[in-house]
Amino acid sequence: MSAQDGVETTASGSGTSPVRVPELSFFFPAHNEEANLEGLVDEALAVLPGLAAKFEIIAVDDGSKDRTPAIADELAARHPDLFRVVHHPVNLGYGAALRSGFRAARYDLIAFIDGDRQFKVVDLGLLTARIAADDSPDVVVGYRLKRADPPIRRWYARIYRLSNRVFFGVRVRDIDCACKLFKRQALEPIRVESGGAFFTAELLIKLRFEGRRIGQVGVAHYARTAGSPTGAKPKVVFRAVRDFWSLRLHLWVSRGKAMRRGEPILG
Repeated sequence: MSAQDGVETTASGSGTSPVRVPELSFFFPAHNEEANLEGLVDEALAVLPGLAAKFEIIAVDDGSKDRTPAIADELAARHPDLFRVVHHPVNLGYGAALRSGFRAARYDLIAFIDGDRQFKVVDLGLLTARIAADDSPDVVVGYRLKRADPPIRRWYARIYRLSNRVFFGVRVRDIDCACKLFKRQALEPIRVESGGAFFTAELLIKLRFEGRRIGQVGVAHYARTAGSPTGAKPKVVFRAVRDFWSLRLHLWVSRGKAMRRGEPILG
């Protein structure tokens, strides 16, 4: 089903066969994910050969205080041709971690999920199938079929989704879903200013204003079994609200200048 402006299109993930692509860069941000990191990398190493003829795995350690940096370095030494790690000496925020992942990616298709294992790597196959569909979207955004988060985070998400629809016209079912796939060429002109939780929303807003096609597909979502979430912390929410209104005000003043604000996604 297409949205009114013809940009966002939706498809169900059920019954969809994954499509094996020529190349895929897969990355994930990780902040204090020592209990999840090795399992996620092992999962990716097992699954990605079936999804891409050539692939790479990149972890972005965002200033972790636990054993995440050491475990990541051990894994990089164990799998030097397939796994790399980018270290932030201090915690820079979710958006900054994603930015580092995009900049480290080398291939024409770039996918990410979060490092908390609330998504399965195998479900990236739903996204590769969607991007290979006849309408050929530039971006595929997952939406959680059943969100496995506490009520407060689901409440925040509903307000956030509605606000982005009302103020930016982005008709995406789950704008902050951390399961996304991008064509590199769609990202080349895009600059993003936010370094926090608003990063992916700003990215999708600017892709929409560039006229890029955004496809959607339903994916499973799983409860976190290790580590601690940070998305509902007041300082994270405050930063996202600040970045939201900064972009909205700059777009009202001058869309052209607003689109040029921030740093290039691909460096």
